[in-house]
Amino acid sequence: MSNKEDMSTGLFQKYLSSNRIFKDREVLRHSYRPQVLPHRKPQIDEIAAILAPSLRNETPSNILVYGKTGTGKTACARYVGMELEKASHNMGTLCRIVHLNCEVIDTQYRVLAQIAKCLYGEDELGSDKSRTHIPMTGWPTDQVYTELKNQLDSGGGVLVIVLDEIDKLVKKSGDDTLYNLTRINSDLKNSKVSIIGISNDLSFKDFLDPRVLSSLSEEELVFPPYNAPQLVDILTQRAETAFIPGAISEGVIPLCSALAAQEHGDARRALDLLRISGELADRDESLKVTEEHVKQAQAKIETDSMIECISTLPTQSKLILYSMLILEQLGQNIFTSGEVSRIYQDLAPTIELDVLTHRRITDLISELNMLGVINTRVVSRGRYGRTKEMWFDSNTNKIREVVLKDPRLNGLKDLNVSQMESKWMKTWFR
Repeated sequence: MSNKEDMSTGLFQKYLSSNRIFKDREVLRHSYRPQVLPHRKPQIDEIAAILAPSLRNETPSNILVYGKTGTGKTACARYVGMELEKASHNMGTLCRIVHLNCEVIDTQYRVLAQIAKCLYGEDELGSDKSRTHIPMTGWPTDQVYTELKNQLDSGGGVLVIVLDEIDKLVKKSGDDTLYNLTRINSDLKNSKVSIIGISNDLSFKDFLDPRVLSSLSEEELVFPPYNAPQLVDILTQRAETAFIPGAISEGVIPLCSALAAQEHGDARRALDLLRISGELADRDESLKVTEEHVKQAQAKIETDSMIECISTLPTQSKLILYSMLILEQLGQNIFTSGEVSRIYQDLAPTIELDVLTHRRITDLISELNMLGVINTRVVSRGRYGRTKEMWFDSNTNKIREVVLKDPRLNGLKDLNVSQMESKWMKTWFR
């Protein structure tokens, strides 16, 4: 490399000069679409069998697909959709797939407008005066529905709409969108629509009107979690393309697979572990990715997800969490909701926060437990009844640092815990 190139890369030169680990790290990201999906052939075949009538211009059944995060639901739906469009082109028929992420496209208006946008881009609409551009905001929803229906009829063919994370749409906007989409075929003359709903939350069906549920779940598929040997196959396939030959120690892929299998067989988790292990080895300028890098990656992922979770908590929850940190600082590694409540009630007025009721404090403690920030257990105190005990499992220094970044809790940075300790110990603790 020339001196000119050295100067142009500057700060990054040392990171670019020797790459002993990665050949193509993008292969390990969730967004990568492999040509082969190991251990999902039965599910792929089943989706293909359900959608096959669309190649004869017949209406395929609607499908609900369930499975935990990282079980291949989205990847399989995209793969089958791509193959369907390819087969349709070869046969001279018209089958199209629109894939929407309902975590982002989460209202009826946005869903209908986005379908039209995916089907008929700006250029096509500009060249076809019979079609009207649907804006992403500004129209009455029934006008958007009518215009989309007209555009579908003028285009003909079969449209398969994939609603990924469909539960997010239902929980935010109700089931009106699904009601309209599952009945749109009765308003169409020259076109047909089928829906594939993808969810990792089986309970979202409780939010649906029985008529919508009946129409939507004509076929149901459940994707089972991957086991450790299956995850080994998935990671081995990706690693061949992602890493330079010989860059991974023998035990790395089995360890990543075993750790992810404990997390409900999540292939995304396994891929993240393998990628971050490689990145840590790369930064260390190691010759190989080792099992030690995997353990470091596991700790990093857990810490990062915990920190992100805590940083987005409301201020009241952070203050309750800080009250627990004080108890731990005072030597109480296990504490009760009553003790947390008393510390909280003493701190809240000092930073001009409204003091919550004990019941509300208990509710927020339960939420912290559900998020995995703390651990809790209910213990019996004999004739004094039952109480909830709680404790931290993770590094509390990092938790404290994140909590105190909340501007409303700035006043706590100067709190002299040792001065207040005698008061708290004398008044409250056993």
